[in-house]
Amino acid sequence: MSDFLFVLENHLNTGQNGTIAAIQAIATEAGTGVWLTGGAMRDMLRGAQIRDLDFTVERDAQKIAKALAAKLEGRIVLEDHHKRWSELVLPGDVRASVSNARTEKYAKPGGKPTVEPATIHEDLQRRDFTINAIGLSLNRGSKGLLIDPTNGQADLLNRELRATNPYIYYDDPARLFRMVRFRHAFGFQPTQRAQLQFENAILEHVQKHVPANVIAKEILAMALDPSLAPMLEELDSHGLLAAISKSLAGPALNVAGLDRFEKLFQSVMPPGTTGGTLAFLLTLLEKLSAKDRAEALLAFELSAADAAELKKLDVQAKKLDAELKTPRMSRPSNIWEVLHGASVDEVMTVLMHSTTRSVQDRIRAWFEKYQPMAQEVTDEDVEATGAKPGTPKFEKARASLIAAKLNAKPKKEEEAEAPGE
Repeated sequence: MSDFLFVLENHLNTGQNGTIAAIQAIATEAGTGVWLTGGAMRDMLRGAQIRDLDFTVERDAQKIAKALAAKLEGRIVLEDHHKRWSELVLPGDVRASVSNARTEKYAKPGGKPTVEPATIHEDLQRRDFTINAIGLSLNRGSKGLLIDPTNGQADLLNRELRATNPYIYYDDPARLFRMVRFRHAFGFQPTQRAQLQFENAILEHVQKHVPANVIAKEILAMALDPSLAPMLEELDSHGLLAAISKSLAGPALNVAGLDRFEKLFQSVMPPGTTGGTLAFLLTLLEKLSAKDRAEALLAFELSAADAAELKKLDVQAKKLDAELKTPRMSRPSNIWEVLHGASVDEVMTVLMHSTTRSVQDRIRAWFEKYQPMAQEVTDEDVEATGAKPGTPKFEKARASLIAAKLNAKPKKEEEAEAPGE
């Protein structure tokens, strides 16, 4: 096994490792090459958590994406037939994309590119920044081979942002947003030339060619990043938020709320937590009028399910807040019962708005103590009670075992209470 494969496996969770094994088998059967590329490689090499898996294949990307979704019982959530690219959500909260190796040629800034099949080297060289232009072979004959045609590893080591070519912002102006995001979230600094390229593109107003929905997608990608508020402030300083809503810019940008959101998310949520983007949107648009908020939300193109969830999120959070205040929450099992079914969005919204110290403390205790303890109750423990897996009785037995474990007094505490001691 190559060193890179060893490092990769140690950065992946169980679901992500299963996804890589599945796409390797599918690509081999289809007779096409497959590489792990983009953000997954960038994050692995800088020692960060891998959020999404980005796969590049030689051909039939959409066919392979459908096969992957079917094999793992996931679903395709987004497709671009022109660029032959698919985004998937897979079991275990795994997000992945599958795209064809390609070149893109643009006749005008932000226009529809002419797409041609390409080698993996050509595909990597047409990307935005060198740190995103690294690939790892998942193919049988070259498994573990690193491909780095623009020397992105050196820029990762030096914590620098360097464009792969002088035209990245003119081809795809949305990359302006990515530059700001990477600078703040990773703490990387653009090279002198990269900064000059950025400033020249802004002066030539190429940002006007970015559709509002593309800007919104870039902002959602920032939602759980560090330095969230400064990122959005810089975007606003360049006039890059106006396309979503002119009312979102300036004083209406909820900087204090966004700063609080980031601090709470980073301090309370366990590493690797997914979800929370709806709570982020609620915070981002908090200062807008109802009319302006509705207008801004159009750019985010939420699914019907997410739109419905966002609409009732505030009410659900208030209900959860009220439950967490009740005297019965003095028992750990009751805190577990209430919170294990709550979404990250609901919990974050409660944390953002609750003024009750006990509520904040109970949520922290849930993540730090009760949730890990509940996970120690295994399926084997439940089966030992006589309950059969897949039945309501099985889940009831699990809940009973978890409650007993959470409510049990520590041994030292029991000894301290023993009579005559």
